[in-house]
Amino acid sequence: MQNNQESTRRQYLLAERARQMSWTAPLVGGIDEDLGLSGASSHQQTGFQRLVAAIGLGEVGIVLVTKISRLAP
Repeated sequence: MQNNQESTRRQYLLAERARQMSWTAPLVGGIDEDLGLSGASSHQQTGFQRLVAAIGLGEVGIVLVTKISRLAP
């Protein structure tokens, strides 16, 4: 099985972009535990579930994504 590392690379580039926009390193996070999982259901995507919860609690100031459709359930 070949691992596609492009998604991982692009995600870390987004974190770097957030730092370039003056978000300090301790405030910049990433969710990579869901990489490689199907987006058809968020049931097993614990990273996505944590993100949605953090947004709901007002703990997130910005969300950077390469495709906005990735945030759709």
